Amino acid sequence: MMVIKKSSNTRLIVTYANKRAAKDEHNRKRGLQRLEKQIKSGKLTKSSINNKGYNKYLKLDGEISIEIDYEKFKQDSAWDGLKGYITNTKLSDKEVVENYKNLWHIEKAFRMSKTDLRIRPVYHRLRHRIEAHICITFTAYCIYKELERVLYKEKSRLSLRKVVESTHNMYEITYTLPESKHTKSKLLKMSDEQAEVYQIIGKFF
Repeated sequence: MMVIKKSSNTRLIVTYANKRAAKDEHNRKRGLQRLEKQIKSGKLTKSSINNKGYNKYLKLDGEISIEIDYEKFKQDSAWDGLKGYITNTKLSDKEVVENYKNLWHIEKAFRMSKTDLRIRPVYHRLRHRIEAHICITFTAYCIYKELERVLYKEKSRLSLRKVVESTHNMYEITYTLPESKHTKSKLLKMSDEQAEVYQIIGKFF
């Protein structure tokens, strides 16, 4: 790990990982192979020469043909495995790197909030109603994550989406006995998947 001070309150943290290096090398070679196929097929033109993705390895040979700059491809291997983090936080260097590794959880939560949880669109205008809408959505997310944890703990093969779908047609009837006047509830016949979901949820909720 190397730390480079950028300003009075900003620093650049650079890390190296063998696993990331192997992945970077694999991706570069795959990008190169894709370019080589495109060159053979004649699909690349002058407009293809830019810094977008692996097109940065292209160069113009005279005014006629497009070719690959293999020297530039080799030079890029020096960056394999390196990753930089610019931060102005007071966290330690190690904490910055560890927290960044968990960023995908936050990104997944945002994607989920816009799709499965349908946090948007928000049709409310009053502040307290908007806050209530977001609060309900966040509560649903917490339940969603807890269900995910429970399914993993029970080693269930059911996906979260499958579990949610299976509950859409689970029905319970409530009836009152004519003589004792006692009220009882009974679940209607369930499929194997629904029975598994009901059993798992019953253990933890």
